[in-house]
Amino acid sequence: MLFSDILGQEHIKSHLTKSADSSRIPHAQLFIGAEGSGTLPMAIAYAQYILCSNTEGENNNGNAACNLKFQNFSHPDLHFVFPVATNGEVKSHPVSANFLKYWREFITENPYGSLFDWYRKIDIQNKQGQIGVDEAHEIVKSLSLKSYEGGYKVMIIWMADKMNVATANKLLKLLEEPPQKTVFILIAESDDDILQTILSRCQILHFGGLSEQAIADALVFQQNLDPNEALKIAHQAQGNYNKALQLLNKDTGGNPFEQWFVQWVRAAFRAKGNAAAIQNLIEWSEQISSIGREAQKQFLHFCIDMFRQALLLNYNAKELVFMEPSVEKFKLENFAPFVNGNNINDIFKELSDAIYHIERNGNAKIILTDLSIKLTRLIHKK
Repeated sequence: MLFSDILGQEHIKSHLTKSADSSRIPHAQLFIGAEGSGTLPMAIAYAQYILCSNTEGENNNGNAACNLKFQNFSHPDLHFVFPVATNGEVKSHPVSANFLKYWREFITENPYGSLFDWYRKIDIQNKQGQIGVDEAHEIVKSLSLKSYEGGYKVMIIWMADKMNVATANKLLKLLEEPPQKTVFILIAESDDDILQTILSRCQILHFGGLSEQAIADALVFQQNLDPNEALKIAHQAQGNYNKALQLLNKDTGGNPFEQWFVQWVRAAFRAKGNAAAIQNLIEWSEQISSIGREAQKQFLHFCIDMFRQALLLNYNAKELVFMEPSVEKFKLENFAPFVNGNNINDIFKELSDAIYHIERNGNAKIILTDLSIKLTRLIHKK
């Protein structure tokens, strides 16, 4: 993957190429950026630039064999680590090496894909992926070997915030005193869940969301989309190229988030002063509790976005509204008056608390039922 294949982020490309050209390559870097901003493809392009000696401009001549290996993500000195869990094929002690076939397919199909997309790819169902202590042993083992081609070795750790504490502690010494010519590239959407001791050992690069024009141009040239339609999708994508592709393909990640949200808020409206309607909220909670924890968290984040959009619409900030719900007889303009300054903070707090408890393996049915009953009160707060 070449830097020229990556959307936007020109200042980061320039920084990385200049540091490599001048042989000032940090041994540990942390790329932080939201989903769809290009952190993973940038890390792969940077690794290719280093390992194939594509300095002073990306070439395909003297390093043709090396660049060819990167087309299949099979260069022997390029190593990947990512969150995994047991599934139908891997019954115990899962590590990234067990899933390399699927990983190469995943980043070939869409290197801007999300963690949720990856979990669907490997079908871990109700489980949450992590980078466990078994993975730390694999990392130490693979980096203890000499470079296959006599140059650098690059270890890309995708979603490094999914490392558990034991794994992070085992990697501390490696990050502090790595083997010669070893480069770590850690990737995360946020540094909130990364140990401070890990952060202190990395040079941090922050990725902003992609510009609307960068996304629109990619949709026109890569997907043959009409320029006006491309701009519309780019506006709705909010800097996330993965979301733009989902909107283009009318893909909601395999789950009807809009329908669930509308069903939820309609039941919450009916439940005020109507004890019988509480049963609808309980049934809704049972339905959502059966879809898997990662899907539940994705859905609750979607709910936060919907409430935020309704608030913006209520306060006449229409230029910032990008969601266009397609559920029959549900209009964001009609819902917006019920989301205001008196209830939005409480709604956000309850949704955030629910995500927190689900992430920590709380009983999803109880958490969602409690959230639903609270929403019934908050949605009518004037």
